[in-house]
Amino acid sequence: MPAPPIKSRLVSIAWCVLVPLGVLAAYLGLGLAVVSVVGEPVLGTAVLGGLVALLVGAARLFRPRWFANTPTVRPMSGTPRFTRTVLGCLALAFFAGQSLALWLYTLGGSAGFDESTRARTDAGPVVALLLALVAAPVAEEMLFRGLLYPLLRRRVGIVAAVLVTAAGFSLLHANVVQFAATLPLAVLLALVYERTRVLWPCVLLHLAFNLAAVLVPAQLLGALANPVSALLMTAAFLGCALAVYRMAAPAPGPAQDDREGGGEEGRESEPQAA
Repeated sequence: MPAPPIKSRLVSIAWCVLVPLGVLAAYLGLGLAVVSVVGEPVLGTAVLGGLVALLVGAARLFRPRWFANTPTVRPMSGTPRFTRTVLGCLALAFFAGQSLALWLYTLGGSAGFDESTRARTDAGPVVALLLALVAAPVAEEMLFRGLLYPLLRRRVGIVAAVLVTAAGFSLLHANVVQFAATLPLAVLLALVYERTRVLWPCVLLHLAFNLAAVLVPAQLLGALANPVSALLMTAAFLGCALAVYRMAAPAPGPAQDDREGGGEEGRESEPQAA
């Protein structure tokens, strides 16, 4: 198939820049308003999560065509194998992210990460756990995999949508340590959503990742804080993520060519379950 015209490519690039900026700006603006009312940043973030889940959930329920794209979800004949691969990839995403994040922290520290840790400590264990295990998994999956990713996929292919969504998700954490820790997870969750087109698997995987961050002993993670572990874990994760991508990518066919380039036809596709 001939390459799309330059104008179409420029529109796709602009879409990949403006849509994430718009989504993140709306989220941060709403967040500032909520925190100013609540008066406590961690509790305010938890309340913000509830609002985001409500708003995006309502949009997906009442305007499903806004979030639909073709090609449609692949047949689930390989679901057990896909599930096993994803769970293995989740473990690698956790250890790769933690290893890289801890190594970076040992190199130069992170004032933003220290401030975030202090805020969670000051908020108390109940509020911190509510944020980590309920509000964050639900709200962040609604915002990034439920809203941003499908909007991007209407115009661009899987790789671009995954990378832009993952970058936005990790940048939202606002410090280099959490950026490194969450980037592998964000890549995996976008691929899982591409395959399933539903959010609950992403929420459960996100919750499991956050729970591991709470339960895995610090001594074990500290042993990974070196460049060798970081590179090895990252390489292993990338190999596993490639396997997930091959399972998630639409099967080759005549309709595939058009969709990988984006385009407008996806606006008329049948809505998927949310």
